Amino acid sequence: MKWLDEAVSAGDATTAAHPARIAILDAMNAARTGPVPVRLLQLSRADDPFVRREVMDLLSCAGDGRPWPEAAEAALARLTDPDEEVRRLAAYLVVRAGSRDAALRALASLTEPVVRTALADSLRGSVAHLHDDPLASVRFLARLETLGVAPPRQWPALDRALFSDARAAARHLDDAGERWGRVLYRLGRERHVYALAARLLGAPGTRDIGADLVREACHGWRAAPVELLPRLVRHCGRGICPAMARALTTASISEAAMHRHGVLIAAVPFTPYPKARRPSGSPTPSYDSTTAAAVLQAKPVDTGRLRRAPEIFGALLDAGPLTFRQAAQLYNLTFKRPGRMQAVCAPLWLRHAGPTALPRILALMTPHLGDYVMGEYYAEGLARMGRHAMPALPSLTALIDRRTRVPVNDSTRDGEMLLDECLLAAAIDARRTILADTAA
Repeated sequence: MKWLDEAVSAGDATTAAHPARIAILDAMNAARTGPVPVRLLQLSRADDPFVRREVMDLLSCAGDGRPWPEAAEAALARLTDPDEEVRRLAAYLVVRAGSRDAALRALASLTEPVVRTALADSLRGSVAHLHDDPLASVRFLARLETLGVAPPRQWPALDRALFSDARAAARHLDDAGERWGRVLYRLGRERHVYALAARLLGAPGTRDIGADLVREACHGWRAAPVELLPRLVRHCGRGICPAMARALTTASISEAAMHRHGVLIAAVPFTPYPKARRPSGSPTPSYDSTTAAAVLQAKPVDTGRLRRAPEIFGALLDAGPLTFRQAAQLYNLTFKRPGRMQAVCAPLWLRHAGPTALPRILALMTPHLGDYVMGEYYAEGLARMGRHAMPALPSLTALIDRRTRVPVNDSTRDGEMLLDECLLAAAIDARRTILADTAA
């Protein structure tokens, strides 16, 4: 197993998509008693703390969901490891390997705060009863679990207890503010989050927790940056700590917040979030009916892609009706599959087919307005339809009036927030254009 030892010691075994990592994970999932998992269990006792960290990480990645008593036993032995990160990873592995009862016993018997916090975090709902634990971070986690399922009448008491423990808990919980914010978001307690953030930001000892809570609020609610950006600026002081800088960067993603508080934030030295811009591509070519017809003639009738479709079909529609073949091409581009091409071609089909096609076109477009991948294109398509898109205003308005962010799947929470902001901006622009065209 020399290759395995070398992969672990070099860090290749925990490098995403590395062939050695893939081979190790495949071997662990294929047979728990095979040579690879057996050797990893042996390496969990290696002298090098780096190797022990790598092994704990790898053993935690076994993905078939079955209990693994041997891995749990190895993890229990490492709960008192000299290396702090090994202890953290071991605490997670104990629970991951299926020894929840053993983890609870270890939590009750051990005193070291790092490993006790990691165990409580891994055990989640199983620690909800530990409100009187001697360690603040464990109490904080227990009360968060309780708060997440508690009836509203119990919220005030839990809120007070969480606030009193927050500062001490943050010594061992790096993301106390984010965790708190996620629970409050699931409970829909928007106004409470704003008041809580103000209290946390107002005290130096809890300012970092407040900044992390602000970020979580901005990720969840559209109004949060507008509400909380002034409070962030007020408590920046002479130097901006990393947590405050991250919160300011996140809040700067909001166009509404930057528009309303731009003067206020201009004097604060921080890095605004980079705004993503779609590439403009090559300059728009000039088509007349002859060149446009030639382009379509070279394409099959059932084509699913057509770069510059608005210019090509626009030139033909300006010159007169489409031929049967051209109309069939436009029909396929419009109705074959959802996506950018459909959003671009739907207004063209309306122009070709006339008002009788309007209900079908709108029924095609409005369900996709909230799609974070292609919603912007559909909003822009409605804008091109102008006053004809008036029946779509309720759908646009519903998207604009959402208080919470549109569910998005991106690599970062800030990136997800930016995608929602882009959807919001496109919907606002579309509604403005439709109303202006109707008034004219």
